[in-house]
Amino acid sequence: MNVEGFRADVLSGPAALRAMADSYAGPGSPLEGLPRERLAGQRLLFSGMGSSKYAADTVVALLRSRGIDAHAELASTTAGQPPATDTVMFAISASGTSEETIEAMHRHLGTSLVVGVTNRAPSPLADSVDVVLPVLAGEEAGGIACKSYQCTLGALLAATGLAAAADLRAAADASQALIASRDRWLPALADRADGALGVWVAAPAERFGAAEQSSLMLREAPRIVSAACETGDWLHVDVYLTKRPRYVLLLLAGSRYDGEVMGWQRQRGFDVVSVGHPPVDGAALAIDYPGSDRPLVAALVETAVAELLAAELWERHPI
Repeated sequence: MNVEGFRADVLSGPAALRAMADSYAGPGSPLEGLPRERLAGQRLLFSGMGSSKYAADTVVALLRSRGIDAHAELASTTAGQPPATDTVMFAISASGTSEETIEAMHRHLGTSLVVGVTNRAPSPLADSVDVVLPVLAGEEAGGIACKSYQCTLGALLAATGLAAAADLRAAADASQALIASRDRWLPALADRADGALGVWVAAPAERFGAAEQSSLMLREAPRIVSAACETGDWLHVDVYLTKRPRYVLLLLAGSRYDGEVMGWQRQRGFDVVSVGHPPVDGAALAIDYPGSDRPLVAALVETAVAELLAAELWERHPI
């Protein structure tokens, strides 16, 4: 793991997502190997660890909002959904070697249809599943799953019919615009985060995976205190932390509870930095980008803010 490689990975994320979208839309698309008729009316189970699970959380939230029987679970669970002939199991591991995901995959092989979602083929995962969906993120020189998270999310959205290639390309363009604007907001954000007790992240329930991924980037790269919370639930569980000074909240905008969070901010004076649409009144810093009013674009793009912040803090305080 190294900060130069990590920053390079973040900066190359839009190009990786765009290339992945082109591959999935063109001749010989990986989706051609996915029996679409097996997905219709089936239970969809997504299993993974870390960033892989976070990508699944966003996809499952969107699928369930459409009445589709979809579930995401940590591959390490001992009380997971059992294999069944009416189940399509997505085993997700960027490395293709996650021990827990491989074990979960083997429980479903031979009964459920098992789809492997991975950035590496060949790998123990890719070599065993019924269908392989490559993530196509390329090598991550920093050793941290950032662009592979984005491309995993893109692949899952495409596989489940939630996003077309045009949606993924629009997200790649928006991500590029956000990264290009970083000189306008990153120094101020890093100054607020530097020396804080930590940086907490909140997001609407349908994009909670983005909050989880953002928080992980801040723990894994600069090794600072960070945790994710759904915005409505923040009012019940994390608001207590704002009694302490030097609390910073990265608020991924769009929840109907954003205003209530800001009500507490006015009472207690903690720092809130908002990301996306709609603009959050009273935020100390507001970061926006083209297309942030589109939930699919937001889910694919907004994690870049925490990734760039993580790289900046890591460079300031090498570990």
